[in-house]
Amino acid sequence: MMQSLTEEIQSFSRTRLRKQCTRVTSLSGRRIIETWKGSTITVVEESVLPEKMLGYVPDTSWDLQVGIVKPFLLLGSQDAAHDFGTLRKHKVSHILNVAFGVENVFPDLFLYKTVSILDLPDTDLVPYIQECCDFIQQARSEKGVVLAHCNAGVSRAPAVVIGYLMSCEGQSFDDALSAVKSARPASSPNPGFLEQLRSYKPPTTNGSKH
Repeated sequence: MMQSLTEEIQSFSRTRLRKQCTRVTSLSGRRIIETWKGSTITVVEESVLPEKMLGYVPDTSWDLQVGIVKPFLLLGSQDAAHDFGTLRKHKVSHILNVAFGVENVFPDLFLYKTVSILDLPDTDLVPYIQECCDFIQQARSEKGVVLAHCNAGVSRAPAVVIGYLMSCEGQSFDDALSAVKSARPASSPNPGFLEQLRSYKPPTTNGSKH
């Protein structure tokens, strides 16, 4: 006699689940292995044997410097966004990816928002600012910590964070730029973004000024 569905479910054991491995290679060449067994995930970095390296010495230095703009708002590069240890250390829960073509490598572990912005001086930045602000405010309301990143963490991510500080924190352009550069000295939005931010007039919202 066939088992009932309930009996089959009750006799099912998580320990019989086979492990599932996923290899993730970031755009900067780092390899991460995610191993799932049941509901448990293990994340390790895959080592590359020297003989498999190319005939030149690549730049393997990782930019894991994370700038703390606000307790709930961090700023960094894609390296930081792809480094599980860094994300865990900074208690990141939300990730704002404003790069173009940069993958979100931990979709099951963090809440992502992807806003693809081209790092060109003539890119119209302003329409993207509100979308980014809404996500940052969402993370803040959920008592989370959001990491804003682009590729190098130099132009696009700092630009939208400056826009957030102006729009939602009531800061002037100069104060917002200073705060971002203080948190992440490498920050240097392209000239077009700086010009747009300098003349940016945030929409009026109650209680945004202080």
